[in-house]
Amino acid sequence: MAIFGSIIKSVIDLKETLTPEGEAVKDQEEVLTRLLKKARNTAFGKHYKFDEILEAEDVRKAFAERVPYFDYNKIDKQWWHKYHDGEEDVTWPGKPPYFALSSGTTGKSSKRIPVTDEMVEAIRKAGIKQVSALSNFDLPSDFFEKEIMMLGSSTDLHKEGDHKEGEISGISASNIPFWFRSYYKPGEEIAKIDEWDDRVQMIAENAKNWDIGALSGIPSWMELMLKKVIEYHNLKNIHEIWPNLQVYASGGVAFEPYEKSFNALLGKPIQVIDTYLASEGFLALQDRPDTHAMRLITDNGIYFEFVPFKPEYINQDGSITEDAPVVPLEEVVEEKDYVLLISTVSGAWRYLIGDTIKFTDIERKEIRITGRTKFFLNVVGSQLSVNKMNDAVQELEDKFDIRIPEFVVAAKRGEDGEYYHYWYLGSEDKTNDDELAEALDEALKSANKNYKVARSKALKGVKVTSIDPNLFHEWNAVNKKKGGQVKMEKVMNEEKFTEWEKFVKEQKAVN
Repeated sequence: MAIFGSIIKSVIDLKETLTPEGEAVKDQEEVLTRLLKKARNTAFGKHYKFDEILEAEDVRKAFAERVPYFDYNKIDKQWWHKYHDGEEDVTWPGKPPYFALSSGTTGKSSKRIPVTDEMVEAIRKAGIKQVSALSNFDLPSDFFEKEIMMLGSSTDLHKEGDHKEGEISGISASNIPFWFRSYYKPGEEIAKIDEWDDRVQMIAENAKNWDIGALSGIPSWMELMLKKVIEYHNLKNIHEIWPNLQVYASGGVAFEPYEKSFNALLGKPIQVIDTYLASEGFLALQDRPDTHAMRLITDNGIYFEFVPFKPEYINQDGSITEDAPVVPLEEVVEEKDYVLLISTVSGAWRYLIGDTIKFTDIERKEIRITGRTKFFLNVVGSQLSVNKMNDAVQELEDKFDIRIPEFVVAAKRGEDGEYYHYWYLGSEDKTNDDELAEALDEALKSANKNYKVARSKALKGVKVTSIDPNLFHEWNAVNKKKGGQVKMEKVMNEEKFTEWEKFVKEQKAVN
């Protein structure tokens, strides 16, 4: 029996038993109060009179009334850019030692999001919560002696003046505690390799030397890494080289669209655990089996607010209108979509992270990520959110017994002057695009009454083109980069879609 693993498992079980489950609303009130007190003497805190907010009878209500909504462009233009001009105490005391680079899902230019020491510590605490939650899963003692493959961005952070820059996964991995380093793979040397393809090649070459028990990373890039290891060693599945692989901690996007293609790389089932680590912080984690829902972390330096996800509150660029109402945690409704706002120990205030979520269990404060505000397709009144698209694509997978890990869609006029939804589906399986288009259309009609109405009026139909899934990865490589936190955009405007179609045509001509 694995004695060391048994000790670790016992410690985790004990910690989970002794750690009290806080009251989420009370936790959130305390988090907001601490945030306001800490930042009251910053330029932002003085401008929005945090001292007066703290004296209000209802601090949360006063905060919502006094401080406006911010997306990245707005807060960077008005506040965060001052850090790069040498100022300090801008939206958080001092100057952030890190900036997280995030190209998100739109455009080539990177966002530069401040990451304070307090945020690094909050992410570390959230990671410990995730490890502690493993006591709720049926894992053997020897699992806790296995190594963990964390497939993020490079940990070779770039020095820029008085701070370092890199993606949040690289910043987090560069700050892992010393006691964890013997478990951490691919190890510091390989993790510092900046080029994705070179890093994955080194992982493949060294894979036989590791006893991997768990994986962590974004599904699309994890798939590519596993395929590379399988190809390099001429394997049938990844369990032939990592027989003790039992857990995959997915993050960044919903796992379901990748489930079928991911499972095809395994030799036996593994436990998939969802996590919600964004460039702005570690927001939620899955702490029990038999669900893909994640519990909001309400006591760890992030204050949450929720805007109902309705067309009248969403601007064309994915931001929210100034008059959009906010719903506090105690008033949210299950199975309703909300736009997520956060205020954090990194000096983000009422910040539009860009994700939409729904609560699946209010008592447990469990959520699911349902999409992105910029992935809301409403050109002709279809009001199509990305979770509805994901559901429809999964129906195609089941109906035709195929795998579709990636897709992109745009609404534009066809040669006949009518509006169509143009879909590109990434699949290695043989398909009939006309049959897929018909089935996709019917699935969306059944799931979304607004789409069904649009199809009877301004939306003429659906057109499908099946392509090699690798084209999506190559598009990211050309427009952003490979690996790390990079996620494929699901919805494009006409201008970007024209570039996409040109890219696909050129790639097909080359191949």
